[in-house]
Amino acid sequence: MKIAVVRESHPEEQRVALVPESCEKLIGTGFSVAIESGAGARAGYDDAAYDAVGAVIETDPEALVRSADILLKVNRPTNDHGRAEVDWVDRSTIIVASLMPLRHPREMATLAERGATVFSTDAIPRTSRAQAMDTLSSMSSISGYKGVLLAAVELPKYLPMLSSAAGTVFPATVFVIGAAVAGLQAIATAKRLGAMVTATDVRPEVKEQIESVGARYVGIELPEDASAGGGYAGELSADDQARQRELLIDEVARSDVVVTTALIGGVFAPRIITAEMVRSMRPGSIIVDLAADGGGNCEVSVPGETVDVDGVRVMAPVNLAATMPEHASVLFSRNLTHFVSTFSSEGVFEVDLEDEIQAGCLIAKDAELVHERTVDALAREDAS
Repeated sequence: MKIAVVRESHPEEQRVALVPESCEKLIGTGFSVAIESGAGARAGYDDAAYDAVGAVIETDPEALVRSADILLKVNRPTNDHGRAEVDWVDRSTIIVASLMPLRHPREMATLAERGATVFSTDAIPRTSRAQAMDTLSSMSSISGYKGVLLAAVELPKYLPMLSSAAGTVFPATVFVIGAAVAGLQAIATAKRLGAMVTATDVRPEVKEQIESVGARYVGIELPEDASAGGGYAGELSADDQARQRELLIDEVARSDVVVTTALIGGVFAPRIITAEMVRSMRPGSIIVDLAADGGGNCEVSVPGETVDVDGVRVMAPVNLAATMPEHASVLFSRNLTHFVSTFSSEGVFEVDLEDEIQAGCLIAKDAELVHERTVDALAREDAS
């Protein structure tokens, strides 16, 4: 079977779906791999690096996609930015990418109409067996790391405690909201930089994880069903939201940096930081809203921008993983390679809907949307 990788069309996307090391592994298992010329350039991989491992370099993206058995991408295929990627796929194409189907149900329906077999790697079940295939986790880890670095650059003070002949400055206080992959990486990074770190999450079971990476846990008593399953947080009741808000008011006001990572079901961001909470912070403080891709956790966040509220800078970066394209591409590529290799034999990928991983992340097949949550999201969008 032929695997195709095209240059990501979004102008701010710098990652590539396969790096040369992964191409070599897939070729070694019997696949042929073709790369659009320049596809890896923004991640630091030139055509020569792909050619050296046996990948074929092609210059016509339309012909490449139309000839592919498997199309690997970072983001969903689109008909934007001067390309008609969706129109190039057909019933014979297997697509594997991070599609974010619940955020883009209409686009998923369009892909389904093309008849392609579509897998979304951000919908892969969070199980031990699937961990090496989970692009959402690997990219979230990068976001958590980079988000704290952005805060450290913007904060007008040291993060660590430092002593000098001029005296001692005390460490900055960092408050992390949400302790899934991005949050835990943010905690660990802030701790390594020397900050005093506090964290919270609506899932009581993550208290031990928060403390294991060096933060002090704060939280309210919640039922076990505050988890949505699969390592994701669920939506709180109105009463629990009110109690959580009281906790946040105190912690946000005393923090130099607040990093928010909260997503409901790993997809949509609840609004948990109010404008009033922002104004309670000291001038010079920083909020980094790492849930901006899902709409943002902060009432004043503007996805993709930084705003100033009475001297408090509220940063809402989107697609942070793309700002570290070399390692982001390596990790993403390894995730895709593991997914393809796990379900292949002698260069042939087998669709097996009896397998819980494939069944969990299959979005479309035989010209139908088959992912139940995406079907529901599309129905809600149609009804609104």
